[in-house]
Amino acid sequence: PGEIYGDERSGPKAGWCRIRHVDLSLFSPVAESAPLFIQEEFLRVDQVSEMEGSALLNDLREDVNKGAPLIYVHGYYISFEKGCRRAVLFQENADLAGRLLWFSWPSDGALTNYTHDEADLYWSVPDLAKAIVEMESRFGDGVVNVVGHSLGARGVVLALKEVSYRHPDVRLGEIVLLAPDIDFAIFQRMLPDISPIAENITIYVTSGDRPLALSAQLHGYPRLGEAGNDVSTIADVEVIDLSDLPVESPTGHLYHIYSKQVGDDLSQLLNDGKHAAERRNLLRTGSNTWSMKKDQAAMPD
Repeated sequence: PGEIYGDERSGPKAGWCRIRHVDLSLFSPVAESAPLFIQEEFLRVDQVSEMEGSALLNDLREDVNKGAPLIYVHGYYISFEKGCRRAVLFQENADLAGRLLWFSWPSDGALTNYTHDEADLYWSVPDLAKAIVEMESRFGDGVVNVVGHSLGARGVVLALKEVSYRHPDVRLGEIVLLAPDIDFAIFQRMLPDISPIAENITIYVTSGDRPLALSAQLHGYPRLGEAGNDVSTIADVEVIDLSDLPVESPTGHLYHIYSKQVGDDLSQLLNDGKHAAERRNLLRTGSNTWSMKKDQAAMPD
């Protein structure tokens, strides 16, 4: 699949990505004790099947009786195959089976090609905006949720800005920005245009996110996903600070797929429709900020 869906730009395509878990029954003690970020390597892309976009949305519509549909946008340094695996891990961690539509843009999948990925993300924004509008027209007002991670969260913000300008009557459900790699001050300026088309906006931030720290150095300005920004200046959002949680991955950037507690919080938000004041393990620390505390019930004796 990686040879067919690589880093080249092309027109939109739609289809299914089938993932299988590698049979590790002979090594189960090792597999079970492996860190979560290593367990990603136990997934394999088994099959990719193309189909018409309208047919795909029809199939998705049949599967979403248990909850709202969701568009998920990946970040930088994500090849197609890695993106398939990461989408499945996110789906499993937040309990979103049968409702997740993964928007894959042509990342180079190379650690050194950050600026190439930025350019390809910007190129993909009009297609993402069209996908969001099409989903909203299919599923109705206030139903479709949109989630972006890292550089993908920047794409979500830019796409929502375009949607708000071209289709101001669109109404979306939850907008979730995970470790968003976007200039904090630029987001401040865009937020007044985006807020009216979304029921709620949630931003997850943390200290110790190494990729965001590097991005801040590269761009010269703090990123939205870094803890420590004056988030009281961005109204109509809920900011969840994860700095008190144990780091589940080497970079501190992938908590949405490797932290079970973050997955549970996302499930409460996206499946149960609970906002921050209603969700467990969140302590209010400001007018629009909450700190996630380690779940004591999950701690070993």
